Amino acid sequence: MTRMSVWRWVASHPVLRDIALTCVVVAGGVAGELSGMRGQTDGALTTRDVVALAVVVVAVSTRRLRPALNLVGTAVAALAMVLATGVLQPVLVVTLGVLTYTTTAATGRRSGVLLAAPIAVGLYVVDTFVDTSSPWSPRSFAVLAGIAAAAAAGDAVRSRRAYVAEVEERARRAEHTREEEAARRVAEERVRIARDLHDVVAHHIAVINVQAGAASHVLVRHPDQARRALTHIRDACGTVLSELASIVGVLRENNDHDREPVRGLAALTTMIDSLAATGLTVERRQAGEARDLPAVVDLAAYRILQEALTNAHKYGTGTACVTITYTEDSLVLDVVNAIAVDRAPVTSGYGILGMTERAATAGGTLDATARPDGRFAVHAELPAPTQKATT
Repeated sequence: MTRMSVWRWVASHPVLRDIALTCVVVAGGVAGELSGMRGQTDGALTTRDVVALAVVVVAVSTRRLRPALNLVGTAVAALAMVLATGVLQPVLVVTLGVLTYTTTAATGRRSGVLLAAPIAVGLYVVDTFVDTSSPWSPRSFAVLAGIAAAAAAGDAVRSRRAYVAEVEERARRAEHTREEEAARRVAEERVRIARDLHDVVAHHIAVINVQAGAASHVLVRHPDQARRALTHIRDACGTVLSELASIVGVLRENNDHDREPVRGLAALTTMIDSLAATGLTVERRQAGEARDLPAVVDLAAYRILQEALTNAHKYGTGTACVTITYTEDSLVLDVVNAIAVDRAPVTSGYGILGMTERAATAGGTLDATARPDGRFAVHAELPAPTQKATT
């Protein structure tokens, strides 16, 4: 296990940490008493020492249960032992420091100070007049300083935990808001796509209605005209079915917003001219013979080129190259522009989400990437099989 994983495992088991801390404090107290470092022992544990160690075990191992009550109880036990034996046990002072830290970190600065201050003063007074017999004893001042330092450390840890929790909460709210905004933008784009496609489908239904009416009038006297009308109806029905299949699952809000006129590649020249007026120079190339496209593909291609050229204007150096390739089975769009040094493009923004949705609605795919050579490329492939002539 790595050091970080060990630390995380230890942090997730507070009871084990308390047991380990208890063992460390008890071991230190036992070592101090056996070594006779205070000059008042003969290097053996007395009943007083055993009682003090028992208090330490109970206090430190249960310090998280009720820290304030635990601190007060341990302070009372330490003062009682000083008054009864005339000696302030160092191990109890260390324990009071640990409990002061725990209480301040758990309850807050005010509660910690209100508890730690009288305990520290009480220990100082008792130790001064019972054990050391001097108000200027360095050990008595060390007791005061130790309790104060423990309270300050606990308050610092509490403040840091509160700060980290607030930062994490802000990050969570920001992430939630960002996801909601992205979902809202995608939903709006789908609604706009559905609105455009509704107009296309409505157009073909109107054609079917007109041709059906004409066929009913000429069916008896002019069967050839009726046959042509029925052929148009069949073609229009096939187109409508294809486009309806492409918008399955796209939800449309029931609202009365103004509808934008349906666009297509026929309006590409006008769009390029308008972008040229804003300072973007577009080089247009075409491979393959242009042909009539399904309305959904024509509309998606126009929208994709519109968004890609808009991004090229915003993040590029003022030039872009558009290549439209007609193959037997598809329409391929490529938009390439140099990236301005001070305007790096965002490779996962709402504009790219919109283009991806447009391509998916038409049954195609889209890829937008920043190339190593400093250029940004949008590549889309939309299915557009060549229609065979009707015999």
